[in-house]
Amino acid sequence: MIGKFAVKPLGAALALAFACGTAIAGDHDTEGFHGYLRAGIGNSNHGGTQSCYGLGGITMTYRLGNECDSFTELGYTQEVAKAANGASFVGTVWATAYKNSSDFGDADLEVAKLYIEARNLPFLKGGTAWAGKRYYMRPDIHILDLQYINMNGTGAGIDRYPLGPGKASYAIFKDNDFNTRDPATGLVVDSPSATRQVFLYEGLPTNRDGALDIAASVITAEGTDERTHDGWQLSVFHRQRGVLGGANNLGVQYGVGPGTGMDGPCCARIGPAGSTLLGSDYTRLRVFDELFIQPTRDFGISLVALHQRDKNGPNGTTTWNTIGGRPSYALADNFKLQAELGVTTLKSSTMPGTARLTKLTIAPTISLARDYWSRPELRLFATYGKWNDAATPLVNAFNNSGPVYGTDTSGFSYGVHLEAWW
Repeated sequence: MIGKFAVKPLGAALALAFACGTAIAGDHDTEGFHGYLRAGIGNSNHGGTQSCYGLGGITMTYRLGNECDSFTELGYTQEVAKAANGASFVGTVWATAYKNSSDFGDADLEVAKLYIEARNLPFLKGGTAWAGKRYYMRPDIHILDLQYINMNGTGAGIDRYPLGPGKASYAIFKDNDFNTRDPATGLVVDSPSATRQVFLYEGLPTNRDGALDIAASVITAEGTDERTHDGWQLSVFHRQRGVLGGANNLGVQYGVGPGTGMDGPCCARIGPAGSTLLGSDYTRLRVFDELFIQPTRDFGISLVALHQRDKNGPNGTTTWNTIGGRPSYALADNFKLQAELGVTTLKSSTMPGTARLTKLTIAPTISLARDYWSRPELRLFATYGKWNDAATPLVNAFNNSGPVYGTDTSGFSYGVHLEAWW
């Protein structure tokens, strides 16, 4: 999910962009063909297909040697017109394919981006204007595959207009834009659609090599159902650069109603509108810290700690906590040894006890270069998962292979995996 960036080995700026999502809006799609790919095969000590270890629900998994799916996104960006004064109009189209197994098989292609961006407009002082469907502000914690904020959608906006010490962006999107029809008459009876306005300010200096990025969104329900509600979210990120060849990213996020992202397009994301049936008794608070360092040419490590607490109206609360890291050490040109260890807990008012899962992976890796972020990577992996009784039904439900673990509280899987972006 990182293929929108042009990738060069040993690029320090690139490492920062991947590790901590340093720019929150206005990241240009660079001209040419780009993409992302992950796929692999594996088995487990329970036989059959590869087993993966996760608690599901609002949680995300530590992904090294723990991805039982296949995903690709491929796209092309090209200047389509240029004005006499130098203003440039650039078009981008991307498609994605996903399959919840090791074989893409009959996976459907979906349009992920299709938009035009107007660059070098004198009256925007270096900012850009755009309209269409696009990726928009989606920094992630890579080892969790968690886009902790994701503003993707169809809309229009102005990006990175110089304002004070930083840059401001505004965009408007239409989410959940379809009609609900009466099955008997075929008449339109309602719509779950919502208008989402996004306000961003990035690069507010706070200390040496440190800055704040602020992202707010206001969601307005547009259906006629009297049960619908408006919502909002506010996210503040402190980006600290120059930390032992890497960066630190501290985030605090809070959402209300559809601003939580609950019952929206995906899992734990904050960004696109969740269900407009959610009122102010649904809230989401997330606090996280992500640290990436590359103190030497050969050694790099990504670390994360995260706390999330959801209030789910009459269903009480759900709390997700996780801490983990992935070190990488280059033993030679084009060969690394990686490991990943993560501990995750999930507690909900709707289930007894606190589910706990520990996952460990060792992965000898053939890689483009020695640094942490160099890709492609071809990995052999061995993964061990250990969980408590409270987590057993969740781990079984999460697994592609079904409830292969039965009442067991541990498992082992192994295989080959690839990850590439270009």
